[in-house]
Amino acid sequence: MHELIFHLIGDYILQTEQMAVRKLRSWFWAVFHAMVYSLPFLLIIQRWECWLVIAGTHAVIDRMAIASTICRIKNLAWFGPDAPEKEQNTGYGIETPPFVRFWLAVIVDNTVHLLINHIALKYLNQ
Repeated sequence: MHELIFHLIGDYILQTEQMAVRKLRSWFWAVFHAMVYSLPFLLIIQRWECWLVIAGTHAVIDRMAIASTICRIKNLAWFGPDAPEKEQNTGYGIETPPFVRFWLAVIVDNTVHLLINHIALKYLNQ
């Protein structure tokens, strides 16, 4: 439960607009955001390796737009290369409204972060 609360605080309360926009174009901003994002986890972290995995993977996932890549791969695997015209970033059909494409990618992003945080806290925080 802690990983969900701390994720929400770090990614939605502590993240500024500057971080959100710049983390996609700059490793400095991705790492800066990941460090700020990971601050709440310090309340329950017992081993620095756990915190480093949470912060490090967060920076990589955000900077490399891993969620969009997962969406593209998922949609290509499901529909194949002969599917109707796709929106390039996420691979969802252009008939899918932009706000739906956006939120589907956000949900994938959150799921990946939460999964990694859970694994790090369960196996590296002992």
